[in-house]
Amino acid sequence: MRSLPRHPGPRVSGAVAATAGAVAATAGAIAAVLLTTASAVVFAPAVTPAAAADGAPDQSFTIKDPRVTESSGLAASRAHPGVYWTHNDSGYGPQIYAVDSRTGETVATLTLEGIGKPRDVEAISMGPDGNVYVGDIGDNLNGTWDHVWIYRFPEPKQLKDATVRATQFTVKYADGPRDAESMMVDPKTGRVYIASKNEDGGGLYEGPAELTSSGTNTFRRIDDVPWVTDGAFSPDGKELVLRSYFSARAYAWQNGRLGKDRRVSAPIQRQAESVTYTADGKALMFGTEGKESGVVRVDLDKDTGGSSSSGGSSSSGGSSSPGGGNSSSGGGGDGGAADGASGAGDGNQGNATLGAIIVIGGAALVFAFKRMRRKD
Repeated sequence: MRSLPRHPGPRVSGAVAATAGAVAATAGAIAAVLLTTASAVVFAPAVTPAAAADGAPDQSFTIKDPRVTESSGLAASRAHPGVYWTHNDSGYGPQIYAVDSRTGETVATLTLEGIGKPRDVEAISMGPDGNVYVGDIGDNLNGTWDHVWIYRFPEPKQLKDATVRATQFTVKYADGPRDAESMMVDPKTGRVYIASKNEDGGGLYEGPAELTSSGTNTFRRIDDVPWVTDGAFSPDGKELVLRSYFSARAYAWQNGRLGKDRRVSAPIQRQAESVTYTADGKALMFGTEGKESGVVRVDLDKDTGGSSSSGGSSSSGGSSSPGGGNSSSGGGGDGGAADGASGAGDGNQGNATLGAIIVIGGAALVFAFKRMRRKD
């Protein structure tokens, strides 16, 4: 993923556009300063992490590997407690990284073979069959590729650098090409779903009951969803969470279809890219792009399944329409371990809101001027 959603803007003359360009540059510099300042005060959810099998908790962490500069997907390992699988965005090789949440260090690098050259890898998910699914489903050209790919390989029993053979699946959409960043595997049925991305919203697409490597796998639209950058099923298969740049929503998952939705807390991050449940289903882990990018843990309420974090939103009164996921959820952290691991007291909640407003407002200002320049 490389761009935020665009919306139609006013058409301006060349002279006005030139002026707007100069102002945009200034606004960009201001936004950068504001972003840096906001990251220091933005709210980080308080955590009471569940313990992994070895007694160590899955907490917020920073991905320290200098090779991982555009972490675009996140999946909790089923075989290795506390470990999360991630990968880079477009323009990188076929590498998948296993990151230990207790240290932020990469504990295994897998190089996929038996596939073509990855084009725009955007998502990763664990299947009930013990396989890791990788979604090469992005399309920065806004839906011009007539097919995309999914790669599948067995999760290794030992964590070490290795070359693994993956199976490649060709994917097409029944209603034509489109951009997507979210791929989710149902933890009960093993069926693969993709959520497309569009500035006016997207669609949820259902794959065939079983993928085939010998032909084309046609994904069919089954529902409308908001603009989303990633999604994940809960380990028990009862809920599907979809995140966007500034919010996240959880949908009841019933017989392979979206049910009632509600808002869940999501941190404000520089480039909100990924989300996954912890292996025990007690929390959500939100990831972002960038060098030394952060992954922020947000605990879920034990009774309702909603988010439960100091200063975060825990509303369960979201729109009952599956497409009604545009309500923003509050609070969050910038994503680094320093921002998200320690938690903040109630006295920082006002700063959190202020920081979030500054980040969003600065970004909106920059994009507004950029839109005017494009329209000239």
